Amino acid sequence: MLDIGQIHRAEYEIVTDRPEPFVIAEAPGRIHYLGEHGEPKAGLFLSSAIDRHIRVSVSMRKDNSLRFFAADLGERKRTTLVNLKYKREDRWSNYIKVAIQVFAELGYPVKGLNFTLVGDVPQQVGLAASSAIEVAAAVALKGFFQASISDKELLNRLLATGAAFFDKSVSPVDYLIAFHAKKDSFLLVDEARMVVRRIKSPLSKYKIVVMDSRVPRQMVVEDELKQRRQDIKKGLELLSQKKPGTSFRDYAAPDLVESMGDLSEEVRRRSMHVVQEIHRVYEAEDALKRQDFPLLSKVLLHSHESLRDLYEVSCPEIDWLVKRAQEIEGVIGSRMTGQGFGGCTYTILSGAAMGEYLRRLEDYERIFGFHPPTYEIRPATGARVIEVSRGA
Repeated sequence: MLDIGQIHRAEYEIVTDRPEPFVIAEAPGRIHYLGEHGEPKAGLFLSSAIDRHIRVSVSMRKDNSLRFFAADLGERKRTTLVNLKYKREDRWSNYIKVAIQVFAELGYPVKGLNFTLVGDVPQQVGLAASSAIEVAAAVALKGFFQASISDKELLNRLLATGAAFFDKSVSPVDYLIAFHAKKDSFLLVDEARMVVRRIKSPLSKYKIVVMDSRVPRQMVVEDELKQRRQDIKKGLELLSQKKPGTSFRDYAAPDLVESMGDLSEEVRRRSMHVVQEIHRVYEAEDALKRQDFPLLSKVLLHSHESLRDLYEVSCPEIDWLVKRAQEIEGVIGSRMTGQGFGGCTYTILSGAAMGEYLRRLEDYERIFGFHPPTYEIRPATGARVIEVSRGA
């Protein structure tokens, strides 16, 4: 990753013999291993932060301008506190603006500030680069203003401000992961209750590889995902008419079998995926705690099959990649991750299996015509300040 401190000082002409207050913070990307296509606002996830980060630095300006520099992109944006609003063309800097708005509303002296952004979280592949920008900026500003605000309050304010700023509801899941993650720990994230449970990773001798299939997503993807969410909502409404319950966690697979006459086939399949995925998250937690790798392998296999056959968000290329990975000796499991209809897979494998895995990616490129980049990741720690200079 680029040296953000050196870049920031050069970009804003900060002289080293007269240092000014300066803070650098980082926030990790994240990956969902299970649960991402679950009940909206009540999801249950097996996730982790990843050891790829966004770093944000902040220092004071002498004027009232807010300046933003994305060093990796060579892009610069600017605004003022009076004009602090969402602009589509400002792209990545909109997430820093949310963090600024939080501290302005708290009464901190937000006037002229310089921001620099660097990172190695892969973009546009579902690893939460956007929320990492927002959290890194918020943690940097917390350190810069020496704000006495808890992580819980900061998280809640980011959610509320982000919802107003982008004019849409914001899930707390990525923020919970960013603030609660610990090195070498998986996280069981309960979206409804806003709580996180840590699970020590037993996979120190294994690698986790994220692979971007490079399958182009069609324009209809958002419409398809919206339809599935509507199917889930309808399924829960119909189930609750026959048996009291407020969430899919109140139901089991037999309840859906008994309701076959009341649910359309599509609604039944989507609902069955959600009910069974909740159970799989708990099974995976148990498998990780007991280091039961055969059980973990079975859970990941069944989860991908469910995403393919019941929720129907996979595609032939992703299915090929998962199947070929699962055939390799030394692979614990492989599964799609992200929105689906293309995107990424992750594979948990031994070091000895890596050569064969990469060879099969060469077969994939030859057969399908897409060159798939890979990213080796590890469960990582959460957001933190990594450098503070209080000036002369």
